[in-house]
Amino acid sequence: MSGMGGLPPLSWSSFASSWQLAPWWTLVAALLLVGYTAGLAVCRRHGVRAVHPVRVGCFVAGAVLLVLSISSAVGVYAMSIMWMHMVEHLMLIMVVPALLVLGHPLTVLRAAASTRGREDRVDTVLQTGPVAVLTHPLVGFLLYTGVIVGTHLTSFMDVMAMHAWVMGAEQVLYLVSGYLFLLPMIGDEPIRWQVPSVARIGLVLIGMTPDTIVGIVLMQANHNLFPMMSGMHPAWAPAPIDDQQIAGALMWAGGDGLMMFFGFGITFAIIARPTSPNLLGRRLESVRRATLAAQVSRGAGDATPLEEGAFEDQGFDDGTDVDEDDAMLAAYNRMLGRLNDHGAQRRTDP
Repeated sequence: MSGMGGLPPLSWSSFASSWQLAPWWTLVAALLLVGYTAGLAVCRRHGVRAVHPVRVGCFVAGAVLLVLSISSAVGVYAMSIMWMHMVEHLMLIMVVPALLVLGHPLTVLRAAASTRGREDRVDTVLQTGPVAVLTHPLVGFLLYTGVIVGTHLTSFMDVMAMHAWVMGAEQVLYLVSGYLFLLPMIGDEPIRWQVPSVARIGLVLIGMTPDTIVGIVLMQANHNLFPMMSGMHPAWAPAPIDDQQIAGALMWAGGDGLMMFFGFGITFAIIARPTSPNLLGRRLESVRRATLAAQVSRGAGDATPLEEGAFEDQGFDDGTDVDEDDAMLAAYNRMLGRLNDHGAQRRTDP
């Protein structure tokens, strides 16, 4: 660590030429890619397409970016310049996990298991026990918040400056907490907790809170919060307090900006698929379907829910998409016709 103070001034040239070997993270990325491609190969042999090729590209990009974030100049300068450390932080806790989540590795795992008739075992692991707890949206948010606050508003940075292994632990915390937080927000994986699309917007909004609070604290602090880490601060870099404030601005603007980007993506998905069965959540969607079926079957606008089994008696089952099913649409049109005839008759009655 002591040699980091001799880093050359940061420029485009030094940024492009500064590299460090990260063997453990390279191994992790390689294992992720091997496992993912092996699952895809199994599916391909059985004529199954587990995920769209775009998702494959997202996962590969996430694994590659994981190595680049630590092995490139971002990682080289991370312990000498705080704002560069913040860039690494945003890459590891938001960008890399987002790409991995969008790659749908759990879907690939389940699809590969289904070719051998073992999907029930995978479902049991993913939807019950410790995995179900870890993938709960509240757990992901609390872990994400705890990692951001705990590594930036305590003496964690100074401890990391004195013990090299702590930085590796921090990188693990960033990657894991980011993945678990983003999984129910932007993923569509076979986990227990299927967050409704509209509720995912709420996750985006609350996810901005820790980034905003910590960013503002770092920006407004008028003294050096991390004196031990500043011992590795090169003379050519911004003054420690200025560096700290730039890092805070990056966390606030960068963190909230990325969250807004996720929010735009979720909103676009809602607009593109307004009849998605997960738009309102299973409970609200079932109420909406039953109410619509009641109106269609009675033809008089009575919104009283159907009795148990009545929805199926109308020729529809739980898998029927009431917005797309031809029979349901035809029944709905007949209901509108009856209502129109009823209204015309009332207007002609004395």
